[in-house]
Amino acid sequence: MEMESQKNIKNIEIGQRILSKNDKIAEELRKTYAKENLFVINLMSSPGSGKTTLLENIAKHELLDFSVVEGDLQTNRDAERLSAFGISAYQITTGDACHLEAAMVQDALKKLHSQGKLKDFMFIENVGNLVCPASYDLGANMNIVLLSTPEGDDKVLKYPTIFLCADAVIISKADLIEVFDFEVSQVKEDLKKLKKEIPLFLISSKDKESQSKFCAFLQQNKEKNYVSSHTF
Repeated sequence: MEMESQKNIKNIEIGQRILSKNDKIAEELRKTYAKENLFVINLMSSPGSGKTTLLENIAKHELLDFSVVEGDLQTNRDAERLSAFGISAYQITTGDACHLEAAMVQDALKKLHSQGKLKDFMFIENVGNLVCPASYDLGANMNIVLLSTPEGDDKVLKYPTIFLCADAVIISKADLIEVFDFEVSQVKEDLKKLKKEIPLFLISSKDKESQSKFCAFLQQNKEKNYVSSHTF
């Protein structure tokens, strides 16, 4: 009888995502963005890919009205660069952390809001890294990955997790494609292997038209109330 009852016992495993606290705050952020009519873009890339330069050029050509949450391990140099162009930038220094977390962005958002510095768009310039940021949901409307031509055209399958996050990919420093024998077709092929049918932009700091096309894309998605469907 005892053995029979043991057969009927079912083991129930209760699990909880390690990042559940971050996910809850990210969901709160999504609601706040919607309430403030704020379109948020999470920019991710390796260091030196041109995230800050892209934002400088968007500001210089007055292509979008935006604020920035800037993430770096140390220094506020990027925030100072952006402030020189009249951009409202809030600097987060993460110390040893190789990524931004939702709680950090939430604090920065509150600060920008209290100072009346929120605009129609907000860029989150994540810490330069092709690994860690891919695990942390920041509640952004769009997650965009930059791949600069000097890095090489083989990074999509080498770092698939971050490209799986992407709602769009930017090939930056596109004016150097021939110099570095960068094959755009390789990037397209590798994205297809990941089943990522997403927009791909070639952007150069020397080409205003390439920047304008990207900003028009963001504007269109804001008007459509686009929200990323990616689950971190």
